[in-house]
Amino acid sequence: MIDVYSWPTPNGHKVHIMLEECGYKLGKDWIAHPVDIGAGDQFKPDFLAISPNNKIPAIQDPQGPDGKPIHLFESGAILLYLAAKTGKFLPKSTRGKYEVLQWLMFQMGGLGPLLGQNHHFRIYAPEKIDYAITRYTNEAKRLYGVIDHQLKDNPYIAGKSYSIADIAIFPWTRNWKNQGIDINEYPNFKRWFEMVSERPAVKRGVEVLTALRKPLHDDKAREQLFGSSQYQKRK
Repeated sequence: MIDVYSWPTPNGHKVHIMLEECGYKLGKDWIAHPVDIGAGDQFKPDFLAISPNNKIPAIQDPQGPDGKPIHLFESGAILLYLAAKTGKFLPKSTRGKYEVLQWLMFQMGGLGPLLGQNHHFRIYAPEKIDYAITRYTNEAKRLYGVIDHQLKDNPYIAGKSYSIADIAIFPWTRNWKNQGIDINEYPNFKRWFEMVSERPAVKRGVEVLTALRKPLHDDKAREQLFGSSQYQKRK
């Protein structure tokens, strides 16, 4: 089995979806080990040994490229690894490969971090800061516009075929309502989003570990997220 150390966040779901899309079955070919980031599990020594940046997800594959175990962190690197291992969702042609990779980098370097900040200031921050909310909401709208334009003449993010670019971007856009987005203003994105949502592997992937996630809309949960001393300062 491939061991997956994860939590039901967009970055975690990227890997869950990829494994299911590649034909790996939860409980048979891979196992999900919960890393409760609200409780600080990401800072435990055992997890840091495979994910030194204390971020989920991370994986351990007993059958690495040379037949020896390998462990990996960073969700984008894990998607690339699984694509290479299975020969799926990344074109073999040089042109096709880089057309996908640029959109993977778009998600890793821009869309994910920005939407993460957007979600934080709109939903989780103890103090509502209008400047931050406006700044990140406006940038989220711009990025959704970039995606919508790309999908104008393409069924999928990187062209005609479903790829790791779609798998990377989709989980980050599932909470478009909480990001201040009106999906009807982005008809091409809406069409793509609804199509990807119906994929069986996607449906399975986004359910992994979801039952373990606790709401963060009360003081106790916020203290677990920020740490009690940090939270009291924020109050």
